[in-house]
Amino acid sequence: MSAFDSQALIPLLAPLVSLRGIGPERAALLSRACGGERVLDLLFHLPSTYVDRRDRRTIRQLVPGRIATVAVEVVRHEKPTASHRPWRVTVTDGTGFAEMVFFRPVGLERLRPKRKLLVSGKVELFQGRPVLTHPEFIVPAEQADRLPAIEPVWGLTGGLSPRAMTVAVAEAVERLPELPEWHEPSLVRRERWPRFAEAMRALHAPAEMPGDGPRRRLAYDELLAQQVALILVRGRVRARPGRPHVGDGSLRAKAVARFGHTLTPSQEQALAEIYADLAAPRRMLRLLQGDVGSGKTLVALIAMLCAVEAGAQAALMAPTEVLAKQHHRTLSRLSPEPVALLTGSVAGRARAILLRQLADGDVRMVVGTHALFQETVAYRDLGVAVIDEQHRFGVHERLSLGDKGALTDVLVMTATPIPRTVLLSQWGEMDVSRLTGKPAGRQPVRTTLHSLSTMSDVLDGIERQIERGAQVFWVCPLVSESEALDVAAARQRYAALRERFGGTVGLAHGQQPAEERDGALAAFARSDLRLLVATTVIEVGVDVPEASVMVIEHAERFGLAQLHQLRGRVGRGRVASFCLLLHADDLEEAGRRRLSVLRDTDDGFRIADEDFRARGGGDLLGTRQAGDPDWRIAHPVNDEALLHMARHDASLLFDRDPGLSSERGRAVRLLLRLFDRAHAMRLLLAG
Repeated sequence: MSAFDSQALIPLLAPLVSLRGIGPERAALLSRACGGERVLDLLFHLPSTYVDRRDRRTIRQLVPGRIATVAVEVVRHEKPTASHRPWRVTVTDGTGFAEMVFFRPVGLERLRPKRKLLVSGKVELFQGRPVLTHPEFIVPAEQADRLPAIEPVWGLTGGLSPRAMTVAVAEAVERLPELPEWHEPSLVRRERWPRFAEAMRALHAPAEMPGDGPRRRLAYDELLAQQVALILVRGRVRARPGRPHVGDGSLRAKAVARFGHTLTPSQEQALAEIYADLAAPRRMLRLLQGDVGSGKTLVALIAMLCAVEAGAQAALMAPTEVLAKQHHRTLSRLSPEPVALLTGSVAGRARAILLRQLADGDVRMVVGTHALFQETVAYRDLGVAVIDEQHRFGVHERLSLGDKGALTDVLVMTATPIPRTVLLSQWGEMDVSRLTGKPAGRQPVRTTLHSLSTMSDVLDGIERQIERGAQVFWVCPLVSESEALDVAAARQRYAALRERFGGTVGLAHGQQPAEERDGALAAFARSDLRLLVATTVIEVGVDVPEASVMVIEHAERFGLAQLHQLRGRVGRGRVASFCLLLHADDLEEAGRRRLSVLRDTDDGFRIADEDFRARGGGDLLGTRQAGDPDWRIAHPVNDEALLHMARHDASLLFDRDPGLSSERGRAVRLLLRLFDRAHAMRLLLAG
């Protein structure tokens, strides 16, 4: 990067306190509002809406509830008769009379009778007369140019006034340098986009109502920066040397025989893609995503056994000890190769022995938690690392997960179907395999909606199911009663159900000691308990084939994808299964339609897309990428078309200029710095 490039961004990367008139206290308030401490962060804090003060009206035309601007003459002042009453200033324009009302009468000496003013504010109606309470603007008629025609409205925080934000943003806009254009000229012409600085000025200091062009331009800037960064990371992944892992298939054949069913077509396809990766002379970094019950664990096991057949070791890491133990049970049942377990609770001599066996290569397959990747754990030859439910890790962490082995292939798997938009924007450095079918033996789950007023009927139905030998999950959104939310909680529901059903009811939630929680889950798995009241700790990894009923209380409080995950805990056995979604009696029609998606389909990918669009992305399905900045300008739903454009554009750019050394490439380097893609810049400079 040239010296000019670096110098150009210095005014934008400076701290907020560097702005004229902004001290530490004001800077702290601005930082809280815009989510950063730099001038650039303030500029990325775009207005949420605009007030058009060009709407000039006569007093007769004023409409209550709207903001209007009116030219008036002061008639008289009415002083308050008591301290709690306001000061009233009557004005006219010849078409009628209105009042300006002030509860803090400061500077009213400027409003002398017969003074001609331009007044702008929100109109109210009081005793049949239009009223403007504390108008936002009062300027002398001869100084009409002091009244902003278009006034931006920014998100604020406590203690920060609109005026203070306006002044600070104006100072920030003055710092905007004219940067080189990083987009293709043909694209800019086609979309009629302004340049970066011009777009910022159009949004923060508009002379007229800004159309969608300036925001779309900045959104595309952000999306292109992200796609360029992902291509750089992906290039680094593909450049990492690997080695072929090709086995003779003997262990894999035994595992499939133990499974007892033929593989689904999507499992066969995913394994073909994984085998191709394992046989290639570069490291695998593949995402295996699938619906609930689509058979991801079996695919992961077969991939691990391929490495073991080739003489290497394989490890599977789960995010919790409960899930690790569940995987260990499943893999031990299906794998012809012994599977060890390493979690935080494995201690003392047993841990020392296992660590030595891993280092010597005597243990070839292991399942565990993050303990698998601690510094004290060494492998003789880790060939394949499988990472389960690691969607809370960002790109950089995923790249480092295979570092325990010199040439380790990495397979990341998630039970959360990921919408295509998120795959493109947050998982773009990975190859993707997708499981769509369900293995043989999975039962359909009938989903029904019930209002909480039908609780007695629901309980009667649950009692009949338990009498028939069923096991029941009952999920609550909170652990204990909340004053803020009128929702049932696990502890209270547990007490009520235990009173009715006795000692067959258990309780599991995240605030319990791990031993107590794991004990309840184990007792339910052994069928010692018939009904388990729980929070979302059962969302993944709990496999109880005999459980055939799922009750979710206040289902409207959950995301659709999370409800689908919870529903996936049943339907794993031989009997018909049911999911009862209990909702508030006053649930609005939109909420009812949302829950109806669960009732009408069990396609997790469709549900994930519906959830994504309903919630607009946000902290999607718990997949917010640690280490990646949040979207500052782009909207993951509304700007999906721009995302596809940016992906194609970034790909073409690297085909022509892989080192970003051309004039446009150097400008794109600036873009990466603007949008905090420092890791991508380091890869570029190192490459």
